[in-house]
Amino acid sequence: MIQVNWKQLGFACAVVGTLWACSSSNTNDPSPVTPTTSTDQAGSDRKAMLTNLADNIILPSYANFKTRLDVMVTKADAFSAKPDKATLTELRQAWVDAYTEWQKVELFDVGPAEQYTLRNFFNIYPANTTSIDEYVAAGAGTFDVPASYPKQGFPAMDYLLNGLGDTDDAIVARYTTAADAAKRLAYLKRLTAQMTSQFGTVYTAWNTGYRDTFINCTALNAGCSTSKLVNGYVLNYERYIRSGKFGIPSGAMTSGTTAPATVEAFYKKDLSLLLAKTAHQASVDFFNGKSVKTGQEGPGLKSYLNALGVKDSSTGTQLTDLINKQFNAITQQLNTLKPDLYNEVRTNNAAMVETYTQMQKITRMLKVDMTTAMSIIITYTDNDGD
Repeated sequence: MIQVNWKQLGFACAVVGTLWACSSSNTNDPSPVTPTTSTDQAGSDRKAMLTNLADNIILPSYANFKTRLDVMVTKADAFSAKPDKATLTELRQAWVDAYTEWQKVELFDVGPAEQYTLRNFFNIYPANTTSIDEYVAAGAGTFDVPASYPKQGFPAMDYLLNGLGDTDDAIVARYTTAADAAKRLAYLKRLTAQMTSQFGTVYTAWNTGYRDTFINCTALNAGCSTSKLVNGYVLNYERYIRSGKFGIPSGAMTSGTTAPATVEAFYKKDLSLLLAKTAHQASVDFFNGKSVKTGQEGPGLKSYLNALGVKDSSTGTQLTDLINKQFNAITQQLNTLKPDLYNEVRTNNAAMVETYTQMQKITRMLKVDMTTAMSIIITYTDNDGD
């Protein structure tokens, strides 16, 4: 692990003892390194970092997602008005585009997204198909309680667009000639309306005041932007990329008991790897402060850590270089997988487990080394041994 000199920073090691950052049984862990940036300068760096992340990554990413979401809703309306194979094909493509774009914003679990638990309404999988069918039959049902989360969002649409039959004709029939066809169309419209409403609340909040609140809350306490942002970022990679996309399906987190049916985009199986790659790359770009608009790096987690001067004392290598090296290793591992992760679990699971293993390494670097260097305490809990 990379560590910093907590005495010079005015913190006791016990404050972060739960992060496994003050001691380790691994004798290969690097020695502590003293940051070189003063507290006042660090605060200034945080303001620049938060401004760049808000203006050049978060807000434009949200705008891009809104565009994709709006197209998907339009195509859903067109399918509802005239359900046939042509409109189904167009809606499916819009769903793929929006679902892929979602992977670039799911990591922003801060502010309005955290307050309104945005992820819960968009991407809790696997979908509960039995409960979806019950909602369809009833013609009603709440979307606002935890039990309803697997009945909505992109996974529910995956089932409704790809999982109702073996052929397009069979699926279209469920919306045209089946006894519950009208109810099924109504449910599809309810889903898209719910997604539009939930995201609209978050997007509007960012554009009507929260952006300024975000960039001006520069303290390091648990209620301010840097801590909230970093906690959400690390949580997303640990729980929803490492675990959700690879650890659980591969059995790496369940004593080898594989669960291929828990892969993302289960009914559009050749989409699952693209979603994982997109989510991973979004995390890499965010760490490096890469502008969505220009592709250029600006102030971000990387530059902030560099300003703190955190290095491996035995080699002099910057922590950010070690993190990016591991990110690259994960990218290379992802490139060894085939598009259908369901089939990879069944026929090539060693590669899936290895992907999880590589992601476990970056999780420790982000959750322990990075947060320790930044004087941030992880406020969420996981019980999987990290």
